[in-house]
Amino acid sequence: MFSVTPQDLPVKKFYGLIASSVGPRPIALASTISQKGIPNLTPFSCFNFFGAYPPVLVFSPMRRISDGTTKDSLRNVEEVKEVVINVVNHNIVQQSSLASTDYPEDINEFDKVGLTMVDSDLVRPKRVEESPVQFECKVRDIISVGEEGGAANLVICEVIKIHIKEEVLYGDNKIDQHKLDQVGRMGGSWYSRAAPGMFELPKPIGILGMGVDQLPKDIRTSEILTGSDLAKLGGIEKPPELETAEKYISENNLEDFINSSTIEEIHLQAQKYLNKGEVYEAWSLLLAKTVKTI
Repeated sequence: MFSVTPQDLPVKKFYGLIASSVGPRPIALASTISQKGIPNLTPFSCFNFFGAYPPVLVFSPMRRISDGTTKDSLRNVEEVKEVVINVVNHNIVQQSSLASTDYPEDINEFDKVGLTMVDSDLVRPKRVEESPVQFECKVRDIISVGEEGGAANLVICEVIKIHIKEEVLYGDNKIDQHKLDQVGRMGGSWYSRAAPGMFELPKPIGILGMGVDQLPKDIRTSEILTGSDLAKLGGIEKPPELETAEKYISENNLEDFINSSTIEEIHLQAQKYLNKGEVYEAWSLLLAKTVKTI
């Protein structure tokens, strides 16, 4: 048996062992706001509920392992002791993953990841319209367990109002777990899904995704491409150069398809690429058609 203590390994390595062993973990897509009124949206898989009366949820914005600094969301709940915790299901997991990108504090992640802000009833932070369940919370306490990189900060939240989409309810306002379709975080790039099981979603770590708001308007307003598709396209730092896209089209004999297809047909084909994780191939199609229609 492989046995180690925390002192035997670098923090990042030991963290990886824990994160790969404890799961699947529910994801809190936490919406906070700074004293200046700047919204922040960040996912946390160190999250769960810990009581029903009063109803308590706890999530933990860890200090960055690299340098021990804290994230914007922690500073926000220290300044404005309110938060909305949005449940993450499969429909918004791509956008939630993109929200984990370390954007500057003056950037609104709602815009970057393509999710919709909705006013809360009792707290200042916004709700995520696309989330199936949204908890408006007051922050009761923040417990820091250390100053080093990787140290936890337990944000203890009291739920003061819940919003649940009608489409996931049945009977006497019970939640249908199949319709909710929650996802859970596991180790590395792995997630689990209520059905049909595990799937892999690379995290946007080490890159600054361009964001959904930077996509060309004809792509961003597509009637074919979903919010998940747009998050995949916006999750890369920049699209391929036109020359690269044209080379791909030529090498794969796609010129006739590009010339004879409508925008909708191009978007459908790009969506098929995205479903297979072929983001740059999808971009090549989209760019080629955009150029042809100018």
